[in-house]
Amino acid sequence: MFDTVLVANRGEIAVRVIRTLRSLGVRSVAVFSDADAGARHVREADTAVRIGPAPAAESYLSAQRLIAAAARAGAQAVHPGYGFLAENAAFATACEDAGLVFVGPPASAIDLMGDKIRAKETVRAAGVPVVPGSSGSGLTDAELADAAREIGMPVLLKPSAGGGGKGMRLVREEAALPEEIAAARREARASFGDDTLLVERWIDRPRHIEIQVLADGHGHVIHLGERECSLQRRHQKIVEEAPSVLLDEATRAAMGEAAVQAARSCHYRGAGTVEFIVPGGDPSAYYFMEMNTRLQVEHPVTELITGLDLVEWQLRVAAGERLPYEQKDIVLTGHAVEARLCAEDPARGFLPSGGTVTLLREPAGDGVRTDSGLTEGTEVGSLYDPMLAKVIAYGPDRPTALRKLRAALARTVTLGVQTNAGFLRRLLAHPAVVAGELDTGLVEREADGLIPAEVPEEVYEAAAAVRVEALRPAGAGTSTGTGTGTGVASGSDSGSGWVDPFSVPSGWRLGGTPKPLSFPLRVTEPVEHVPRGAHTVTGDEVSVVLDGVLHTFHRAGDWLGRDGDAWHVRDHDPVAASLTRGAHAGADSLTAPMPGTVTVVKVAVGDEVSAGQSLLVVEAMKMEHVISAPHAGTVSELDVTAGTTVAMDQVLAVVTPAGAPEAPTAEEEA
Repeated sequence: MFDTVLVANRGEIAVRVIRTLRSLGVRSVAVFSDADAGARHVREADTAVRIGPAPAAESYLSAQRLIAAAARAGAQAVHPGYGFLAENAAFATACEDAGLVFVGPPASAIDLMGDKIRAKETVRAAGVPVVPGSSGSGLTDAELADAAREIGMPVLLKPSAGGGGKGMRLVREEAALPEEIAAARREARASFGDDTLLVERWIDRPRHIEIQVLADGHGHVIHLGERECSLQRRHQKIVEEAPSVLLDEATRAAMGEAAVQAARSCHYRGAGTVEFIVPGGDPSAYYFMEMNTRLQVEHPVTELITGLDLVEWQLRVAAGERLPYEQKDIVLTGHAVEARLCAEDPARGFLPSGGTVTLLREPAGDGVRTDSGLTEGTEVGSLYDPMLAKVIAYGPDRPTALRKLRAALARTVTLGVQTNAGFLRRLLAHPAVVAGELDTGLVEREADGLIPAEVPEEVYEAAAAVRVEALRPAGAGTSTGTGTGTGVASGSDSGSGWVDPFSVPSGWRLGGTPKPLSFPLRVTEPVEHVPRGAHTVTGDEVSVVLDGVLHTFHRAGDWLGRDGDAWHVRDHDPVAASLTRGAHAGADSLTAPMPGTVTVVKVAVGDEVSAGQSLLVVEAMKMEHVISAPHAGTVSELDVTAGTTVAMDQVLAVVTPAGAPEAPTAEEEA
């Protein structure tokens, strides 16, 4: 076994790998960009090396800097984690050339399986069924469109390099092919440095099932069962479980053997995953999609049902050990489900979010595991992937595992950054999910019903309670009271029990009828809220009794959280809001839906545009968002260029409606 291993990754990924290194007594070396100098993975490692500025291209994606860091720290091996350079054949080769052991498969296997076109041809030759699609590499836009028409709509555009759903586009109409191909190329180039695409037949209501394989350097390959990954949004997995309720023992064995053959076909070594698309109505008709030549985000569910530490076996295999297991030794026990906690706002169309984690409560306990890179004070920006943590639950059966995971998500608190925890909890309670009736389109179809339409009244009540307490002078009373202020204060003068009415935030007036306090608040729309219930404010908790029901929230600053949901409740000042919006407020303004970077600008001031026309593209956390014209008109203002960093709600451009009077010039105003 190695003495020292450098972990070439960040966040929860690095923390996860460091945990196993510690258990094996191996010294861990973390790397960090300037944005991560105080990150959890840096603090948990035995030592850490700075590798550059915040942009990933100048730090985590720089093979030269990573190898130099390994040399400085005296590492014998490099574990790439999952993501960044984990599936980069050039990095694996560079490690070997530098005398470092790359904890992963041979560069040749990464290169072969990283090219989805060559991968399909290779596994097809090994007898593994593949999805019908285009053939050949380096197809032009026109050739891709022709292949799509030949296959028949709908089709799926996929980057040949990379994975994780990035750059994938489902196209249902032929007319949309040119723009979708261009967008897929942009995303693929940004994510993987390669814009080569292929096109495949789209299988309606498919299930995504993958097989975990493990191979040593002595020709021995086994599989560790399957994971069901059908709960996805925008082709990104959000919930995974093992085993799948869809497969019977015969199908599981057949798919497992196909995965083993796929691994053998590229002379694989280490932990890897073979992914299949499976028609829900006929599980026996499975098709190879791709092979991920790395550890997967969802590997914990396999660890929990097999009892194996996959990171440990990656390290042991990389150190030259033989696998001591035969296929018959692998027994799947119980059920495990994982949910990915991401920095995104379901109420805003799942756009990436950001901010500082001001209050953190992560679930633990019997059958609950949290893999996380968070600490209080963590800054979540727009430069890296939005996944913050994973919450995993294990039980003797699927209903128990689901129940434990829902409860764990309800206990998850990440205030200061909006996450999808509450959405995931409701998704896991959906009747189709509970019944195991899954497909890759289920989340998209049901998402609207899993997002509360309105902010609950008790949220405003709790926010108002915090503001009532802030009005109370020090020593003027306890932290328990009612909305009207009656009995709120118990301050006294020299123990006499006298209450100073001026110290009570109750709206009391000398010689007049008390005027109820009201607070202008805003989560989405402005609300004038008059507190009417009893409340208790203690430390980082707020409790309110409304209509006889007790509601308890976690609280940090202007953030409130409960059952995985969080609300940023701010004071609302109409005058300040009007000034912030500026002279071009309303439907004419195009604002940034998320903090990020403008990557594409398609128009200039003076251009005439049609309603719905794509004008700009903003990217954050490896996700593109197209900014379209709200109506037909003329671009009268353009405040950004490609490469501009923007804040959420920042004005990007203004489109003056067709037929609207032109704004007067300075000379005309004079």
